Amino acid sequence: MEFDPDHAAVVVVDMQNGFCHPDGSLYAPGSEDAIEPVSRLVERAREAGARVVFTRDVHPPEQFEGNHYYDEFERWGEHVVEGTWETEIVEELPVEADDHVVTKHTYDAFYNTDLEGWLRAHGVRDLLICGTLANVCVLHTAGSAGLRDFRPVVVEDAVGHIEEGHREYALEHADWLFGEVRAMDEIEFARP
Repeated sequence: MEFDPDHAAVVVVDMQNGFCHPDGSLYAPGSEDAIEPVSRLVERAREAGARVVFTRDVHPPEQFEGNHYYDEFERWGEHVVEGTWETEIVEELPVEADDHVVTKHTYDAFYNTDLEGWLRAHGVRDLLICGTLANVCVLHTAGSAGLRDFRPVVVEDAVGHIEEGHREYALEHADWLFGEVRAMDEIEFARP
């Protein structure tokens, strides 16, 4: 599967200390395992001239106070709280000056962020989505991308998870309903 680097972006979802580092509050070994393949995909994209987007899940301490129903702290405990080490992208994935960083406050990287406008302003149509967690932020971001008429391609061997079954569910659901799933070795960038 070949992508035009002028119209493609790698979207790296939430590869942060809080999820990928053993000292993180929502650490999962499957998220840490995704660091190396995500790094290889990002490097390939940069070499080809494709765009790279990093998302960061960040929660102000008071975000869920007074909410009627939606409360991630109740579901997951306090995590990636604004201003903490947990919110930082893992050091193995350095953000470069040309990369775009999206700060989000929920599972979907398009919800109340500048992501859609930034992608459209840069002519991006195809999104190679990787990162963590497969069945949470990766899946919701990919689904939201499809609903906005981007082409979401989840890179199956560059996706973190808590349990392997969660990853399998997310990949099957994405492939069946709104996007595509491909292994990294199936992905090529067109050469100019």
